[in-house]
Amino acid sequence: MKLIRTEEAAGHVLCHDLTQIIRGVKKDAVFRKGHIVTKEDIPVLLSIGKEHLYVWEKQEGMLHENEAAQILGKICQGENLHASSVKEGKIELIADCDGVLKVNGGKLREINALGEMMIASRHGNFPVKKGDKIAGTRVIPLVIHEDKMRRAEETAGNEPIFQIKRYLRKRAGIITTGSEVYSHRIQDTFTPVIEEKLSEYGVEVCEHFICNDNPKMISNAIKEQMKRGCNLILCTGGMSVDPDDKTPLAIRNVTENVAAYGAPVLPGAMFFLAYYGGDLPIMGLPGCVMYAKRTIFDLVLPRVLTGETLTAEDLNGMGEGGLCLNCPVCSFPNCGFGKCGSR
Repeated sequence: MKLIRTEEAAGHVLCHDLTQIIRGVKKDAVFRKGHIVTKEDIPVLLSIGKEHLYVWEKQEGMLHENEAAQILGKICQGENLHASSVKEGKIELIADCDGVLKVNGGKLREINALGEMMIASRHGNFPVKKGDKIAGTRVIPLVIHEDKMRRAEETAGNEPIFQIKRYLRKRAGIITTGSEVYSHRIQDTFTPVIEEKLSEYGVEVCEHFICNDNPKMISNAIKEQMKRGCNLILCTGGMSVDPDDKTPLAIRNVTENVAAYGAPVLPGAMFFLAYYGGDLPIMGLPGCVMYAKRTIFDLVLPRVLTGETLTAEDLNGMGEGGLCLNCPVCSFPNCGFGKCGSR
């Protein structure tokens, strides 16, 4: 720091907050630490009794917090995000669209471990809305070594830490399975639930077939929906180990590319995920999706709608945080369900 006359302060950076007190009206900082003084600020500064100021003295190899924050913002900002203006060494990232937030957790931890800087964010792999705050960054001291910020850039590499994947336009087909529904012995209460969940993401339901428990009939229904242009197929029911539940077999008869049958998530352990042609997802949804407020379907669907191809490893990683507590008032996604802290 160095001490200068206020009249000579234009272009200099304040080293601490400056408070203005107006009796009965306010007591607050009129200028914050890190503020760059302008000519217009000088009369205000004099009016609050500041004839001299402590300002930052530029040193070789050192960066002011706002300069360093710009570097940190660039490290973080990826696709479909924009950065706020820098203030007091802080930058926030805001979503430009609806989609799924992707976070490079490894790089995030490495940069936070460097010290004197921090990045905090929402959990990755969850839906966000346009305008949502995604992450906040801050440089801790007023000045920081330039070399440390270079290390942060090297740690991050060429890929940003955060990005938002937009939802793709999907044409969904629903295949309701079960002889009891096919023969009209009971009403189909599963399909309305799926339609409601799909509508949250603007997904159009183009085809709906009802099949009995004959695996050949279910397989033919899947093939027919693909012929009709469906690029997301959801089979409801018939997913347990009961001898009459043939939906997994029917899906296997259509494609050998099975990502998983079974997942470490409750509700949703009997979930089935396969792909046809590498990128057309076919899901087998267990009965819990019909009656439970939130299930594995809520964790998988948004990611699938961005075009992400999930693997067995992805599903296995859902075990930590994969237990829904079925709270009396559901606050998902603002709860622990589906959030893996060690990712």
